[in-house]
Amino acid sequence: MAKKSAIEKNKRRQKLVDRYAAKRAELKAIAMDENLTLEERFKARLKLAELPRNSAPNRVRNRCEVTGRPRGYYRKLKMSRIALRDLGSTGMIPGLVKSSW
Repeated sequence: MAKKSAIEKNKRRQKLVDRYAAKRAELKAIAMDENLTLEERFKARLKLAELPRNSAPNRVRNRCEVTGRPRGYYRKLKMSRIALRDLGSTGMIPGLVKSSW
C-alpha cells in the first residue's frame, strides 16, 4: 500500500488539472496560433506560466486504484501488476485465467 499522503497529493493534482484544463487549452491555442502577433502569443505564454504548476496534466502520476502503487501500472486495467496478480488468483477479474503448471 502506498503512502496516504502521496495518494492524496495525486488526487489534489488531478482536481487542479480538471479545474484549469479549459483555461490551459485556450491559452495554449493562442500561444500556438501563428496568425497572431508575436506579442499576443508571448502574453499567452506568460499567462500560461502563471497558472499553478500542478495544473499541468503531466504532473499527475498514474496510480493503481486498488493499492495506490505508482509503478508497474497497466493503463487498460487501472491497476498495478501486483494487484492484478492477487485479484486474478482469487478469480475476481472476469476472463483472466492465471496459469500454473
